[in-house]
Amino acid sequence: MKKIVFVLFAIILANTGLAQDKVTFHADIANRNGDAIFIKTPEGKTLKEIKVNDKGMFTSSFSVESGLYLLFDGSEYTIVYLKNGFNISLKMDAQNFDESIFYTGKGEKENNYLAQKSLVNEKYEAKMSEAKDEKSFAGLIESFKKEFKDKLDSGGFDTDFVKEANKLVESESKNMQAQFDVVMKMAKINGSVAPTFNYENFAGGKTKLEDLRGKYVYIDVWATWCGPCRGEIPSLARIEEKYKGKNIAFVSISVDEDKDHDKWKKFVTDKQLGGIQLFADKNWNSEFITSFGINSIPRFILIDPKGIVINADAPRPSDPQLQEKLDSLLK
Repeated sequence: MKKIVFVLFAIILANTGLAQDKVTFHADIANRNGDAIFIKTPEGKTLKEIKVNDKGMFTSSFSVESGLYLLFDGSEYTIVYLKNGFNISLKMDAQNFDESIFYTGKGEKENNYLAQKSLVNEKYEAKMSEAKDEKSFAGLIESFKKEFKDKLDSGGFDTDFVKEANKLVESESKNMQAQFDVVMKMAKINGSVAPTFNYENFAGGKTKLEDLRGKYVYIDVWATWCGPCRGEIPSLARIEEKYKGKNIAFVSISVDEDKDHDKWKKFVTDKQLGGIQLFADKNWNSEFITSFGINSIPRFILIDPKGIVINADAPRPSDPQLQEKLDSLLK
């Protein structure tokens, strides 16, 4: 998960008190990634853009509906809880993002809980990635829920926050279960013959998986509208350059809808994308896509020269583990 945030408070121009219809947010960010931070809804819609002032600080007052929001610094996210009447200050170092977040002021307890929760989440995610069966994974999920429930039950939190935080834990638990189910399904695919495809090639004609027999194949399933997909493009370009001339083909399969076909072609041209650029025939419903149970992107797949799946959920280009794996294969 990603973290960073502030909120609440407004000063009434006359003499006194806190404005109960606004939150005031102050942020002191060392090594900041940009000159603006953004408060966004869970759906990604920008609620408030806060620009840095001449003192290098981010300060703003604005009205909100009580709830969980995302604070985005231009590079990373963190979850924050905002409520009118809060007056909160954030201090952090963007180079040590999650570990450095600390809040003071009214609303600090709720938001420090969220900041610490993200660090605990990472530990659980690491343990869950190593779970080998349903029983061990179920035990981790129960421990995950209990740890946060116990902290919320300790008292002292805003009542509305407790409701939202419990919903967050339930939602995260369901997402973790869904991811584990995919991992288990992919484990069964690893070592089997990969389903094939026959898709339009940006360079002309069509390309089948069988056309690439004799080479390792690293497949990127993506779409032009997918932010995380676009975020992997620079890393993928570096990987392609590093292994240029080696026995590996880099294939990108777009699951854009047919109506965005021209948008896909323009994107490939404008961004000068390398590798083999393909357009899936039925986007998400293409047989190759459904065979791998792909319901979120980006997704990466690694296939050997005989067409056998090495990893149905391979590391991303930005993950150092990918180069370690390719180095071992392409000696």
